[in-house]
Amino acid sequence: MEYKAILYDVRDGIAHITLNRPEAANSINLEMAKDLMHALIQCDEGPDIRAVILSGKGNLFCPGGDLKTFSAQGGHLPYYIKETTTYLHAAISRIIRMAPPVVAAVHGFAAGAGMSLAIACDLVIAAQSARFNAAYTRVGLTPDGSLSYFLSRFIGLKRALELTLTNRIISAQEASDWGLVTKVVPDDKLLEEADGLAAQLAAGPPKALGATKRLLHEGWTETLETQMELESETITRIAHTRDTQEGITAFLEKRPPKYKGE
Repeated sequence: MEYKAILYDVRDGIAHITLNRPEAANSINLEMAKDLMHALIQCDEGPDIRAVILSGKGNLFCPGGDLKTFSAQGGHLPYYIKETTTYLHAAISRIIRMAPPVVAAVHGFAAGAGMSLAIACDLVIAAQSARFNAAYTRVGLTPDGSLSYFLSRFIGLKRALELTLTNRIISAQEASDWGLVTKVVPDDKLLEEADGLAAQLAAGPPKALGATKRLLHEGWTETLETQMELESETITRIAHTRDTQEGITAFLEKRPPKYKGE
């Protein structure tokens, strides 16, 4: 499939999705939202995809929505935003629901929907100089891209209110201290670290990783007893896989496992 607003390629079982509108600082327009959705569906449906890296080309990860395009819409803006968020939200749903883990590699600035997109990923590697900013209310808008869902769950309601109401910019280190970022690395090591983490995930048991993602997300809304029943059902189902047999055997034989996704 051909993409215009992103770059997409697969190497060694890892899909690399790169936001590719450097002339617009990788801001999100309708075309990019569509491309993201289609690329993530491709990852979800590709049997050879074991992990995904999401990054941005140029000097920034993503500053959010393309405000120049928004301004050009005039009275058509509400329709345009609804259409764009429909595709963006479908893309983020795929990040959460699909089995392959998604690693965000964030550099420069992640603001607005760019921040939403970054923190929706399973793991976030941030360059030391990266900055995060909710940004929505600064331009008279409200959060989208799952920010109002994830932010308070990750950092608590009071901190989420502070970031969304005051639009205070936070550093990569503060984002890490608050649990929004998995790891902060030197700027020149960002992609190397993201590649290494994705390679580690790609070598893992894909069915078990995907099921674990689902369990953790579903656990937010379930009672203790319901969640434990889901755990019991899931671990029993996964125990039928050849990867489970390989993992246990490799552990007992003191050798690295060779998972095949079976």
